[in-house]
Amino acid sequence: MNILVINCGSSSIKGQLVKMPEYDVVAKFSIGRVGKEDAHVSIKAKGKDDFFEVAPVRNHEKGIKSMLHLIFEGDGKLMDIKDVSAVGHRVVHGGDKMSDSVIADDNVLEYIESICDLAPLHNPAHLAGIEACKKLMPGVPQITVFDNGYHHELPKSVYTYAIPHEYAEKHNIRKFGFHGIAFRSMLDECKRILGDNLENKKIILLMLGSGTTANASFNGKSLEVSTGFTPLEGLIQSTRSGDTDPAVFTFLMKKEDLSPEDIDEVANKKSGWLGMSGISNDMREIYEAAKNGDERAQNAIDTVCHRIKKYIGAYSAVLGGLDILAFGGGVGEHAWYIREKVLENLEFLGIELNIDVNRNLKGEGLVTSSDSQAKVLVTKVDEEKVIAEDTFNLIRLN
Repeated sequence: MNILVINCGSSSIKGQLVKMPEYDVVAKFSIGRVGKEDAHVSIKAKGKDDFFEVAPVRNHEKGIKSMLHLIFEGDGKLMDIKDVSAVGHRVVHGGDKMSDSVIADDNVLEYIESICDLAPLHNPAHLAGIEACKKLMPGVPQITVFDNGYHHELPKSVYTYAIPHEYAEKHNIRKFGFHGIAFRSMLDECKRILGDNLENKKIILLMLGSGTTANASFNGKSLEVSTGFTPLEGLIQSTRSGDTDPAVFTFLMKKEDLSPEDIDEVANKKSGWLGMSGISNDMREIYEAAKNGDERAQNAIDTVCHRIKKYIGAYSAVLGGLDILAFGGGVGEHAWYIREKVLENLEFLGIELNIDVNRNLKGEGLVTSSDSQAKVLVTKVDEEKVIAEDTFNLIRLN
């Protein structure tokens, strides 16, 4: 079965064409700078030369249309479009009603649209991608895979905010949590690397990419998660502040004469690694600046690591101990210096880091010593695989 996986961001489109159930990736594609005259279009396909061009892409529909043409009709044609059985879409926010992956009928799409204000940077783009695929691939089932679905069974004491009950009820204000698809991928990789079904294991997962989330997991269920009502809460992210006294923002609104829209921009797009360092939202650039003596860059790294360490301690308490700690995402996989600093002085949790292995690891694997009571490992994150598997299973059953 051939499945197209689509992940539409606010200004990007990326995805894969895969054969299932073997998860054979036929092609990977991406379009960056959607909405610009100089969008970046790239395709990497088996048996074909890599394709890259800079071209205008006005919106998601135009981008997906051009991508479908390149893959299914152009000189680089890989197969007939009629041979695609389904399209799987990542959707960041399913609210409290959508957790399991489902076929995107009109009721599902109406619901996703109704909660767009919960994820204004993501859900509208996902909807645009789904609608474009429906229009360009009529009759092909569209499947929605929800990023917060993994956290759907959080205990009530975990997802409840201490605000007036009537506001929480009226506006459905609660912790939802995100990066659920990534966490499902990380758990699968933990099983593969360790050769263990993870039954009764107390696990902390750290998804450290441009967006970051910490998760406490037991028997495949999410018990705690750092992101909340929106992705803003929790760990410090590339441009998001993470946990911050809300009074800071109301104070700034008064002192700087900022509107709610302005403060939303500050909290989500101008804070985090970028705001602290004043250098970049790319941890690699911040690290290079820190090595060259930049104090703000070093403080940004120290602060990011302190926040992660604090969550590890808190989630170990929630779980009643720690068996496995996994790092994933671009920073989690490649920034050995972040892992090393985070794990300093965590011997009381049974962690014995192998410094040489941690610094020289390429790819996945264990970074703790053989006598470490708790295992720390680095995993790859393959969200597309999870989406493809959910899509395949739904189509097979229907």
